[in-house]
Order: sequence, then C-alpha cells, then structure tokens
Amino acid sequence: MPKTTSSSSNASTSPVGSPPLLPFLLTSRQGEAARTLLSYAASLDLPGPDAQLIAVVVAIRAARGGVGNLTGTDLSALRLGDAHGAVNALRGLGWQLDDALFDGDPATPVPVTVPDLAREADHPLPLGKSVRSRVSGWTTKTMSAKPVKKLPPAARLAGLFLAAHSTPRLQGQIPPDLPEACQAALPDLLRKGFLAELSDDRYRLDPAVRHLSGMRRPTPEEHAAEPPESDTGAVRPSTRVFQFNIDVWTQWKNAATPALRQHAESVEYCAVCALAPERVAEAFMTPGRHQFFSKSIKAAYGQWKNAHPDRGRLAAEFTVAFRAEHGHGPSYRQLCSGLGWNVKHSLHGFIVKRLLANAWLTETAPVPWTLRPGKAAQAQGIVLPTARRPGVSAHARQ
Repeated sequence: MPKTTSSSSNASTSPVGSPPLLPFLLTSRQGEAARTLLSYAASLDLPGPDAQLIAVVVAIRAARGGVGNLTGTDLSALRLGDAHGAVNALRGLGWQLDDALFDGDPATPVPVTVPDLAREADHPLPLGKSVRSRVSGWTTKTMSAKPVKKLPPAARLAGLFLAAHSTPRLQGQIPPDLPEACQAALPDLLRKGFLAELSDDRYRLDPAVRHLSGMRRPTPEEHAAEPPESDTGAVRPSTRVFQFNIDVWTQWKNAATPALRQHAESVEYCAVCALAPERVAEAFMTPGRHQFFSKSIKAAYGQWKNAHPDRGRLAAEFTVAFRAEHGHGPSYRQLCSGLGWNVKHSLHGFIVKRLLANAWLTETAPVPWTLRPGKAAQAQGIVLPTARRPGVSAHARQ
C-alpha cells in the first residue's frame, strides 16, 4: 500500500471507525511563513475582509518578484461581498490590478503587481520558492475546507489566522493582529466545526481540520497545560478542571490566617462584584502558574502603551477608588475593564505585570484581588486610606 507523503513527516493513523487523520500541510518553518503572510496582509490599510482576502492570495503568489497571477475564476472563488470595491481598495495602495479580472476570460491569468514585494531591501515576505509554493497551497485548502468554504469572507479570513496560529496539538491563542471584523465571526467557526473549543482568547482546532495547523511551537505555558496525546494522535479530554465543593472551601477558609480569610470573604461576599462562590474559591485555592508572554503579546503591548502615557497614575488611582467601593482590590480583568482598556484577555496580564514592575502597583502575590498603589504611585501621593473601612465583610453578608 503506498505511503502518504507529508511536508512534516508526522502524519498519524486514526482510530478504527474514525475519519483518517490527514498529514499536516505545513512544517513549523512553513507555518511561520504563513503567519508572516497574514500579519503582512493585516498591516495593510484596507477597509475590510474582502480586500484582505485578495491581499493574502495575491501577496503569497507575488512574494518572489512582486508579480503574481490571478484569474477571474480565482476572484469568483473568494465569494466576496464587493469584489470591485476590494480591488479598488488595493489599487489605492498602488497595487496594479487590471479590469480583465472582471470582463476578460475567467480562466486567463492576469498579472498583479505589488510594489512592496518587488523591492530587494527590507522585503516583507522573504520566502524561498518551496516555502512560497507550500504556503500558497495551504491558503487555498484552508479557505476551501468544508466547515468554512460557504462562510462570509470575515469567517474564512479568521479561519486562516486561527489555523496558522495553532500548535501541532491544535491549541491556539487568538493573535493580536486578527482583523477586528474577524472577531465577530469566531462563534461561526465553532458552530461549523472548524473549532472544537473557543473561550476568551484561546481556542482549539477541530481534529477534522488538524492538517491545516500552522505548527506553531507551543509556549512553555501551553506545553505544561497540554493534555496527553495518544499513539493515534487523538487528543484526550483535559481533566484539569476545578471542582467546587462548599465543604472543602469552608475548610480552606478555616485553615487560613485571619487576615487571609477576611480578605477572601470580602471578595466572596462583595455585593458590588457579585461573583459566583466557585470562581472565588478557585482563584484562592488554585496556585497560580508562571505566565509566559509571547513576542506578539509584547509587541501588542508596545503599541498599546504609546496610546496610554498616563496608565500608571490612572491604574493606581483606580485601585484606591475600587477599594473604597468594594473593600478589596480589583482583579487584573477588573482593572483593565474599569479603566476602559478594551484589550484582549491575553494582554491583561502583561499590562499589569509591567505596572507592577514599574512600581505603579503592588500586590500580595499570589493572593488574588490585592492590587494597590506601589511605591511610584505613593511618591506622587496616591495612597490607600490609613484604615480599612470597618465591617465590610459583615455588611456584605447582610
């Protein structure tokens, strides 16, 4: 029986009765090239997913030399809402697209010139011939995958991004450069079976499309959290789920120091936060793990901080006002949300870590809900009241 060849040599056989697991289309290096392609398309000043989809297809074809061929059939296959508008948007960037795409023979290739990709110095897509060809084929197969091929452009573009940013075990973190229009389309990818899981800024590809994975190397945090993988390549369900038990939670509080118990109950019974008891218990009882922040998160933070020069002072002042109302400090999420910092969940942690490192904030790690002004804030007169308001916990119980 002939063997199936694969670019990554790690194709797997599937369990009896299950659909065959297709070999991965990309190697780790080719997956990095796919992510570079998508980041380049997302960085262009384009109005929406219609133009961005054309940009992805043309850019990978024009990556070597600055000229790529596109046919009318290719354009029709993208199923764009406004193909003419998308083409005109690309022309506005200096891309040369002939009207023959619309009124010529649909099967005849039409050369498209991309000035950015014609330059020799500082080339945005420095790809070899083999890598370019492999990534080009991957884009076509991903957009035509059964779960997404009939979805709108925003969903198919989102599918490209999420496939490219997934690991060999199908885990992924939503990339910070995912176009805004794609965010609303993520539930459609889950509903159609392109994704198996979706929560906050994390997701998992469905095994049916595992072959489309961009083979991104897992971060240390992801590697530690990965469920074991069987010999067949099927991912076993994770068992790392917090099981809330009121008796165990009560025992934990009874064993805690008086100060820690008072703090835990100020959060548990906070009428303003109104948090579920199991969420509070999990935060206090589950040891926090070391957070690893990827280069993309750090780059996104660099862009964000330039637009928020007063972030340290505002954060410190917020913790003072928050404590006055709640009787405890804010969580990382509550801090960012309360200040109107509408960033992805993956950025919350890094923003607060930088505020802590620069002494605008301090906390009693690893105890949650303990953020308060740090030494830099205190030097500017931003401090907590000298005495805690009496009876906060008792009042909250009433």
